[in-house]
Amino acid sequence: MQAAQRGGYTKLSQLGIMIGQGRYLLDLREAGEIVTAGALTRVPLTRDWYIGLSNIRGNLTGVVDLPRFQGKDATKLDSSCRIVAFAPGMAFNSGLLVSQVLGLRAVSEMEELPPETEHLENKVWLKKRYRDRDGNIWFELSLAMLVQDQDFLQIGL
Repeated sequence: MQAAQRGGYTKLSQLGIMIGQGRYLLDLREAGEIVTAGALTRVPLTRDWYIGLSNIRGNLTGVVDLPRFQGKDATKLDSSCRIVAFAPGMAFNSGLLVSQVLGLRAVSEMEELPPETEHLENKVWLKKRYRDRDGNIWFELSLAMLVQDQDFLQIGL
């Protein structure tokens, strides 16, 4: 992944992740470390989608459950879950709870779908939709746009 971040592969390949039941594609330049979702410390008086803090290499990182943020069911926390931290260059010390890391995906091998207002309305951080060869739907998730969403920034009750 580090080699792909430094090289010219970011337009061709993105990191495929599953969050809850949804499949997402992350730009490798926006994704930081991927760690096991170990012990999370709850933070009082925060929204239910802000599931706590994790110590990632000595840095306290806020962890968000994206489906809960979208008003859906919470992601089930189990041994396959990971935290994908935001890239250090984004200067936003946060990460997403991920059900499963699916590896690199080549967008060039997917079919871009027309915008669907039901899923993308008021969610500028969900940029595009794709269908892979197996018929799975993928959403291109922009972490840079997510951290500009005022609702995302309001973690307090």
